Amino acid sequence: MGTSLFHIHTLTKTYGEGPGAVHALRGIDLTLYEGEVVVLLGPSGSGKSTLLNIIGGLDQASSGSVWFRDIDLSKLDATALTAYRRQHVGFVFQFYNLIPSLTAHENVELVTDIAPNPLPADEALTLVGLGQRGDHFPAQLSGGEQQRVAIARALAKRPGVLLCDEPTGALDLKTGVLTLEALLDANRHFGTTMLIVTHNADIARVADRVIDFADGQIRSIHDNATKVPPSELHW
Repeated sequence: MGTSLFHIHTLTKTYGEGPGAVHALRGIDLTLYEGEVVVLLGPSGSGKSTLLNIIGGLDQASSGSVWFRDIDLSKLDATALTAYRRQHVGFVFQFYNLIPSLTAHENVELVTDIAPNPLPADEALTLVGLGQRGDHFPAQLSGGEQQRVAIARALAKRPGVLLCDEPTGALDLKTGVLTLEALLDANRHFGTTMLIVTHNADIARVADRVIDFADGQIRSIHDNATKVPPSELHW
């Protein structure tokens, strides 16, 4: 499988206490590898996004450990987690979180101003097929184009890890395919390790591995021997 990037051991996450406590993760054991595309598949509330947020340093586990190379994320304080996110992780969410008063180019530049070795905004937009749309504001772009600007913004950091939470959830088939193609191009271009959270089983067909979640636990992990390009999806 290559070089281990994340090693996750007996990870739990509980929200609240007592009878009303929500057990979002119930003892997750998982290894993720450099350069792979992984789909986390399962219904809403199964723990996928919780795991993604902990891996990304946006949340902390109740118990267990997450190792990123030789760094135990569960031991980091808020300042160190911020540095980890800034240096290593890009995020793509279902809702694009673009600033309406800034052009596509300026939205991407927000990241290049803080990243240690950024990709120029124009180059990042070109990678997602929007090199000619940099001077457009979000309201002048389609939903799929806005999502690709969000991907360009994440890629401009040159992240080793790209975490995508329902990146096609608000898109139709055509624009969803374009979005997935942009993500997979980034994986091929940079060797970025990519985790995609979805409840859509058809999207899992583009991944190297599929991890099936249910009730805060991993139900199965399997290699995808029949990967297809996004253009062959039919969700």
